[in-house]
Amino acid sequence: MQSRARMMGHAIHPVLIVFPLGLLSTAVIFDILYLITDRDGFPVAAAYSIAAGVIGGLVAAVFGLVDWLAIPGGTRARRIGALHGVGNVVVVVLFALSWVFRSGADAWEPGVGALILGFAGFALAGVTGWLGGELVERLGIGVDEGANPNSPSSLTQHPRHKPA
Repeated sequence: MQSRARMMGHAIHPVLIVFPLGLLSTAVIFDILYLITDRDGFPVAAAYSIAAGVIGGLVAAVFGLVDWLAIPGGTRARRIGALHGVGNVVVVVLFALSWVFRSGADAWEPGVGALILGFAGFALAGVTGWLGGELVERLGIGVDEGANPNSPSSLTQHPRHKPA
């Protein structure tokens, strides 16, 4: 099933998710480095990463919702997509709360609650990322229907080549 939200021949949602996933994961790495080194720059870097990751996650969610609404009802793909989407909303909320808990602290220093929320969000993002992979790789959601090893560039208007 081809993605509904496309640009230049490719689905938009999978292009956008790399940013929030990378930023939120980097925030967790900065938190771990802070716990190990006690250096003041790491909490600030984590806070900025979380803020950008939450914004990016909300933008990516819009395009994911557009694609999810096109999945036929009553299918396994629709159920997996719902779990993927709702789970990712929870990830964004967990990180947003982690950011809020840090915002009142000196130099954005994370307390235990902020760290737990970030680590829980990171773990859940691993699960929801796997669900997204299940949608694409197992269920064919977002995959061009004429995809094959000899398909022409997505930037061309040529008819698709059929597999040999």
